[in-house]
Amino acid sequence: MPQPAELAVIARAVAEEAAAQVRNRRVELFAPTGTRASDDSVTAKSTPTDPVTVADTETEELIRELLHRHRPGDEILGEEEGGSVTVPTGVRWVVDPIDGTVNFLYGIPAYAVSVAAQVDGRSVAGAVVDVARGVTYWASSGGGAWATGLASDVQPIRLNCNPIDDVALALVATGFAYSRTRRVEQGVFIAKLLPNVRDIRRVGAAAIDLCMVASGAVDAHIEHGLSPWDWAAGGLIAEEAGARVVLPPSDSRSGDGHATIAAAPGIAEDFLALLGSIGALDAMPDEAV
Repeated sequence: MPQPAELAVIARAVAEEAAAQVRNRRVELFAPTGTRASDDSVTAKSTPTDPVTVADTETEELIRELLHRHRPGDEILGEEEGGSVTVPTGVRWVVDPIDGTVNFLYGIPAYAVSVAAQVDGRSVAGAVVDVARGVTYWASSGGGAWATGLASDVQPIRLNCNPIDDVALALVATGFAYSRTRRVEQGVFIAKLLPNVRDIRRVGAAAIDLCMVASGAVDAHIEHGLSPWDWAAGGLIAEEAGARVVLPPSDSRSGDGHATIAAAPGIAEDFLALLGSIGALDAMPDEAV
């Protein structure tokens, strides 16, 4: 079995090569801002508000090709081409070619490539590339969380969550589902959460949100209905930066509605208690699934 650090090297190399393709395709397919594109560049997935672009499918194909070169015997679970729901023994790669496709479509600079290696369903290595900012985050089990591309720093920076100890001062990232029924529930719980924290941020890419917890750009993250490719890399990065992380089961999917939570250690207990008091620890299953 390969060491987590070895798998992290592969995850980072693959994610960075895929991010370069995403960056180039954004310029080729769309106007600098807005959604103007050729008619066959965008289609819908789960709902009319859930888009997939040709760049998503092309980039997942590239990621799969690169991973097969490095690790030809491993299984791959991807957002666009799927994979088995059953968690295999051994190494499985979990990939999201573009996390934040709506941002990518509109030209909002917050979308990422996420590549993680799991062993028996648990992430042991992962990398997330914030494409527009040119920042790479990565981690391996027991090896800490790191980033390059922040400001003018050339050497990797070890990441640590903010040393916050008052949940009332927490800046909290979140996200919303594509289905109307779950959005209604999410709106209710956010209305209850907002008066009890500093503020809410909705970036639109869960992998970036989790890396923001790791880097101290936010203090916590809570979102219901993420699939493994949304949290597999970012969750590990947050955890290795010291965050308390609560993840859905490895064989779950968005429709199950489980919560993904990450919080800086100094507020983790109080944040989880707050979420429990407003019912936000409970799953929000999608009635349409």
